[in-house]
Amino acid sequence: KALEKKGISHLDEKDLKERNKRIQEDNRLELQKVKQLRLEREREKAMREQELEMLQREKEAEHFKTWEEQEDNFHLQQAKLRSKIRIRDGRAKPIDLLAKYISAEDDDLAVEMHEPYTFLNGLTVSDMEDLVEDIQVYMELEQGKNVDFWRDMTIITEDEIAKLRKLEASGKGGPGERRDGVNASVSSDVQSVFKGKTYNQLQALYQGIESKIRAGGPNLDIGYWESLLQQLKAYMARARLRERHQDVLRQKLYKLKQEQGVESEPLFPIIKREPASPSDRLDPEDSLEAQPGPSSEPEAEQDTEAKGEAEGEAVLMEEDLIQQSLDDYDAGKYSPRLLGPNELPFDAHVLEAEEDMHRLLLLRQQLQVTGDASESTDDIFFRKAKEGMGADEAQFSVEMPLTGKAYLWADKYRPRKPRFFNRVHTGFEWNKYNQTHYDFDNPPPKIVQGYKFNIFYPDLIDKRSTPEYFLEACQDNKDFAILRFHAGPPYEDIAFKIVNREWEYSHRHGFRCQFANGIFQLWFHFKRYRYRR
Repeated sequence: KALEKKGISHLDEKDLKERNKRIQEDNRLELQKVKQLRLEREREKAMREQELEMLQREKEAEHFKTWEEQEDNFHLQQAKLRSKIRIRDGRAKPIDLLAKYISAEDDDLAVEMHEPYTFLNGLTVSDMEDLVEDIQVYMELEQGKNVDFWRDMTIITEDEIAKLRKLEASGKGGPGERRDGVNASVSSDVQSVFKGKTYNQLQALYQGIESKIRAGGPNLDIGYWESLLQQLKAYMARARLRERHQDVLRQKLYKLKQEQGVESEPLFPIIKREPASPSDRLDPEDSLEAQPGPSSEPEAEQDTEAKGEAEGEAVLMEEDLIQQSLDDYDAGKYSPRLLGPNELPFDAHVLEAEEDMHRLLLLRQQLQVTGDASESTDDIFFRKAKEGMGADEAQFSVEMPLTGKAYLWADKYRPRKPRFFNRVHTGFEWNKYNQTHYDFDNPPPKIVQGYKFNIFYPDLIDKRSTPEYFLEACQDNKDFAILRFHAGPPYEDIAFKIVNREWEYSHRHGFRCQFANGIFQLWFHFKRYRYRR
């Protein structure tokens, strides 16, 4: 019957077997195709997942790189902030001054008149070693910015360390003294050759010495010329920093002239001079040849080219500017001119040396107490008075005028009003009336619930006397009262107009009446009356 339903009942047994065999083969091929498609889908899915993973890794790597840059920038800003704080507090380190110098180059208004390597004056070997480590930290944080400046400062610092160690070794004497290749008797002559030359001239000398060392020779003292190269690197670094410093000063002066529309002489005078005759020119290489060392052919051509660039104009160095300032000082042409006692205005206030020294001692004591040179006693008072100020409090500075009063100590001390910082505490009470007519969306009007008075008496003559307060009735309005404070000379009385309600004198409700560190504090809240039947 099944064969009849399929319409194959007329086939014999052999045909049926062949037919079933074909069907099985077709099913096997179909199953193989399905498996192949499934494997391809799985392979494509794995590739997609791998691509997504690669993209995710790239995003994470980019995010991590950005995070690293932000972290380095954060550490750099924190290092600059620490430098500013140390400079402000008068305990600056050499790296702080160098960081301030290099950051002042980007500031259009900041001007630093001294070369950066002058900050090394007076430092010990340990200080300079710490400075080299700090410079390396700044170079890593700035990521290539100002790398030439920091590299030159590293070279100069290491050269100064070597000089100090050589002095220490020579002071001890004996075998501790090491030989640096240059005889002590000619060291000053070598320095005189390097000193005062521009960077191009020093670079020409450097190339000439390098060519000598490469050329070699039987009578060539390699140690002598290599030690000269080491010294020359420090002079080249100083020359680069000096020329960079002068260029920055010229640019800032030019910007100031443009902003102010003023034309004046250049900041660094330029000396125009005629080209010197060949007989007047002194080859630095010849002066080096005069020192103890091997005799070889001088590299005159490179020095001549370097000198030709600098012969047209020469910039006055720092030593020349100092000498010019000394000459102006000796000439006595001061600006502004020194005034005599008769030429001063009538209301001019002149400080005696003793009074100035007394003020300086007070400022030093303040710095030792607060640790901040910029924070005055008034700043300390206001900072302390503002502590714990909430959103429901406002500054209360309405002072009531008092009638003029003559004080016995007025002829000796100048009477003055004390400084103060007061607060008024406001809010609303949810009594039956307010609960009936108001809600949280439409709250009742605020009322005064208390006051906090902070009166500043830092200069009391009698330190043992405690300030007092007096509550007096207000004649104009019975709903208000006059709160008067009295302390003693040299302070006058001061009064404020407050709400006339009964005070809460319990410390649990915030009452405070104390005098400490020159501050008189009177804090109080008003009593709250509860309705009872």
